[in-house]
Amino acid sequence: MEINMTRADRLKDYVRGVMDRKDGTMLYNQYKDDIQNVTPQEAFEVFFHQLDRGTTPKKILEILDKVIHVFHGSLSMYIWEKPPKDSFLDTLMKENEELENKLSSIKEIIKRKDFKSNRLELLKRIEELQQFNAHYVKKENILFPYLEKKMEKFSGLTIMWSLHDEARASLNKLICLLQSKEPSETDFNAEIGNLFFILYGLSHKEQYILFPAALEVINEEEWIDMKKQSFEYDFPFIEKPPMDREALSDMADEVVKEENSFIMKTETGELSFEQALMIFNSLPVDLSFVDENNKVRFFTKPKDRLFPRSPAVIGRDVRNCHPSESVHVVDKIVEEFRQGNKDTAIFWIQMKGRTILIQYFALRNAQGEYKGVLEVSQDITEIKRMEGEKRLLEWQ
Repeated sequence: MEINMTRADRLKDYVRGVMDRKDGTMLYNQYKDDIQNVTPQEAFEVFFHQLDRGTTPKKILEILDKVIHVFHGSLSMYIWEKPPKDSFLDTLMKENEELENKLSSIKEIIKRKDFKSNRLELLKRIEELQQFNAHYVKKENILFPYLEKKMEKFSGLTIMWSLHDEARASLNKLICLLQSKEPSETDFNAEIGNLFFILYGLSHKEQYILFPAALEVINEEEWIDMKKQSFEYDFPFIEKPPMDREALSDMADEVVKEENSFIMKTETGELSFEQALMIFNSLPVDLSFVDENNKVRFFTKPKDRLFPRSPAVIGRDVRNCHPSESVHVVDKIVEEFRQGNKDTAIFWIQMKGRTILIQYFALRNAQGEYKGVLEVSQDITEIKRMEGEKRLLEWQ
């Protein structure tokens, strides 16, 4: 029985052939009609298929650019509606344009053919490229999650995330090279070529695959939500876009009852009462909340409490929870917080051979009104001893 294969199925076979190192010309001729009509959505599908087969993103990167190069003719001719001015996607596109302008200016410096004299200027321009990391972080933390919720094939974005990491690593290597006492011009030329290849490649993959595909599956309301979230990050090399009325509107926080549990719904997620309490009590800190009327309203019960607390303290005036000798300090903190002069107060003490950090934070609502104080106490003895890095999981 003949199986009706779609163009995406045949393109998957083509990419499998490339992965298996089959003859490139033979493969191209066999799948020429499909290659010349590939769409951004199909490009996502064929690379996700490789991940689904168990191929690692690192292994896919070995053939990614070769395949994208073959697909380029069709992808570059693909017609898609460009995003509205100052939308989330529009700002990402403008950031790419400015990145390419920065890369062009670096090329002009390299053309001067005097590496030693231009080293410091090159270092300054290349260090400036670190700002572009905000572009990748916005993709990873805003755009990618929205796409992954739409279709399984967008799990393939892990491949693009790996490319982000390659760009970061190449940039750091280049900066370290230029900061060294006697940088090698040969090494510099090799690494700057690698960096340019990665950065231009990422920009083109966004322009021809990621952005067109995203516009086809994400709705207007979701784009507005993404724009609002993007203001938590920088906008490398461009002016921050104006925040429109829709982006200014906040998601209403509320508590609703579902079956036998109360659910706290906020802009940053949902928690049941039980989940919230587990989180509070699992934190390696003591938390105490005093409201705007100076009354103790809540404290957590972590596994290892630092200071004694009993339920009888609830509703008590905070000044009565401290020795008389330190009440003036409590009054000073509360008054400075209430007046808006300060937002934090920090102390540390020695107790039973341990170093205890005690921090006070002013709590304010969305309108900036003072709503109380959060006291956070933490044993930082082991934290103070930390040096270097620990990247491996080593349970004792």
